Amino acid sequence: MIRRVGGYGWHRFRAGLHGLIALAAGLVAGCDLARAADGPEWKAAVWEPEAIYRGATIAPDLVLPDVVETVDRLATPRMALIKPAGSGRFPAIVLMHQCGGLNVAVAAWARAAASHGYVVLLVDSLAPRNVKSVCFGPQNGVNFFRGARDALQAADHLRRMPDVDPQRIALVGFSWGAMVGLLAASPHYVDALKSGPGFAAVASFYPGCFRITPQERPPYDLVNPDVSRPLLVLMGDADTETPAQQCIARLEVLKRSGAPVEWHLYAGATHCWDCQHLDGLDKIDVRGDHVEYHFRQDVTDDSRRRLFEFLDRTMPGRP
Repeated sequence: MIRRVGGYGWHRFRAGLHGLIALAAGLVAGCDLARAADGPEWKAAVWEPEAIYRGATIAPDLVLPDVVETVDRLATPRMALIKPAGSGRFPAIVLMHQCGGLNVAVAAWARAAASHGYVVLLVDSLAPRNVKSVCFGPQNGVNFFRGARDALQAADHLRRMPDVDPQRIALVGFSWGAMVGLLAASPHYVDALKSGPGFAAVASFYPGCFRITPQERPPYDLVNPDVSRPLLVLMGDADTETPAQQCIARLEVLKRSGAPVEWHLYAGATHCWDCQHLDGLDKIDVRGDHVEYHFRQDVTDDSRRRLFEFLDRTMPGRP
């Protein structure tokens, strides 16, 4: 049986070639996802500001939407700016997609956020740059730094809207977008990317907390010790693509240092538990690991509840 994602079959990934193909693709893309040492001795590796900015500006900036739409018009996944019913100074959310780009699951989150009273800017970091996927590493200059700059520029775009409260803008990311969120939770990276003051809160769904080791460049960590804004991380304990334990080890270090981080681990949940369109997907990831996706309605519902409780608590004063 052929499994497809975004129109591309997974039938190429077979038998003993699986790991070799995945590893080669990751190395060619120049982005190996390494498992760094865990535990209290873990210390993050960071890049200098000038290098971060250069890495984030290889690809051109996005042209963000100015036309505000109602949620009922978001029939298909696309970059869009949507507003809930009513008037006033609304809180806002920047939504960042997985490594395969926008999909129906992320669009569903956009609709849920608008229904909950948030202005939503649904960002597409890939299609405007002729990129289909960054699942096997950066493409056309779209890397984690570029994604973080996209998110920060989206927040700055929202701040200029008269219906948005500029002090209550959050980032919600999924997988690749969740890892972008981890960087955007670090003041070091926010300052280096020169795109505004950052977010009031960040929520990361099933991120990888890897140490990134680009070819011919120094390594850097997605989780950093300077997190100063509220950060929520939601993970599944059956996720073999972005294993939760490495995240938990780092988050525990941050928690002990007083950082405003919190997390929840879902028993039996795989990567992309909210992706009904990928239910049953079986693949080999960039590190050569076997990965399965299983949609979980109960986990999707509970993660939605936890997300909005977190945002309502950390960005109070919603009308």
